[in-house]
Amino acid sequence: MTGHLPAAPWTQRADLAALVAALDPLAQGNCRYVGGAVRDTLLDAPVKDIDMATQLVPQETMARLEAAGIRTIPTGIVHGTVTALLPEGGVEITTLRRDVSTDGRHATVAFSTAWREDAARRDFTINALYADPRTLAVTDFFGGLDDLARRHVRFIGEAEQRIREDYLRILRYFRFQARFGTLPADAEAERACAALAAGMKGLSRERIGWELLTLLGLPDPAPTVRRMAELGVLAQVLPEATAAGLDSLATLIASERREGLAPDALRRLAALLPADPPMAEQVAARLRLSIAQRKRLATAAGRDGVVSDPRGLAYRLGREEALDRLLLAGASTMPLTGWDVPRFPLKGGEIVARGIGKGPDVARILRAVEARWIAEGFPDAARVGALLDAELG
Repeated sequence: MTGHLPAAPWTQRADLAALVAALDPLAQGNCRYVGGAVRDTLLDAPVKDIDMATQLVPQETMARLEAAGIRTIPTGIVHGTVTALLPEGGVEITTLRRDVSTDGRHATVAFSTAWREDAARRDFTINALYADPRTLAVTDFFGGLDDLARRHVRFIGEAEQRIREDYLRILRYFRFQARFGTLPADAEAERACAALAAGMKGLSRERIGWELLTLLGLPDPAPTVRRMAELGVLAQVLPEATAAGLDSLATLIASERREGLAPDALRRLAALLPADPPMAEQVAARLRLSIAQRKRLATAAGRDGVVSDPRGLAYRLGREEALDRLLLAGASTMPLTGWDVPRFPLKGGEIVARGIGKGPDVARILRAVEARWIAEGFPDAARVGALLDAELG
């Protein structure tokens, strides 16, 4: 089946035209746009990354581009991928491939010149769409255009076979379903994901963490995450998530929308977990999150459901952490809107200058004055001076 790609702004880039001219000077059709750029353009969605497939082997790709003055990086040359460094953004160019063997995590590939063979090894029909860079004609071997039109996420070929090749495709399926799909979901895909979910235990924790956070960062992943739980998929990658957590996630997303805030994947992960900081730290460590992410997740898990002083909370924990606590408690974030966390305008040296000897007394007085300053709503320096007088008196 064929279609046609709209003339989106990225398709008119001069540097892409130069790239195509270098790869295919005789217009033999040896390179095409593929994947997300084609899919998202057909959906009239923003395009972030541009990928290209070619019949040329990597060495020939690099030779032609370098002869045309286009710098390249062999980013994944073993798997056939080089990156062309263009003025308006890099483009990954991958030689057509076919799978020789797979083990559920990695594939051994051989280069190919057959477009259909390359398409057959991809995961979903909507990701196996190719567009001619000159004519923008779209080639579709497996019904991806129809699936895209009806927002149906479907594996190419047999779902179980695709998943056994790479178990990460289970999480990718649900991420794509949350982003592009409508209900009812593909029954074969769901059955295969449920049956093979245990295979995800062999995946790297970083890959699982990235997929989870990317899914949770979508506009409304709550229905999809709930379906993952019903199918037994969520328990394989996030066993700490509870039924109450699924409800909390849906409530949090509604609160974010009400407050006009952008989706926040880490905050949504916190919603799925119990209010248990040690457990949150264990989850963060298992998913190989950054130190800053681990700290924030644990802080969110320290919630008690009540926030009586939003600004005081922001001062003690940080603005982002306070927003987490407020939203997870279902409270308004209005007190923090347009408000910057102030600095405490009193230093220990000022207390020493008032005749207090250096040591624990200075720290005690600082803490006492600071507590009163927070309780009074962060008054100005003059009032802090009066609070210090009262404390010393």
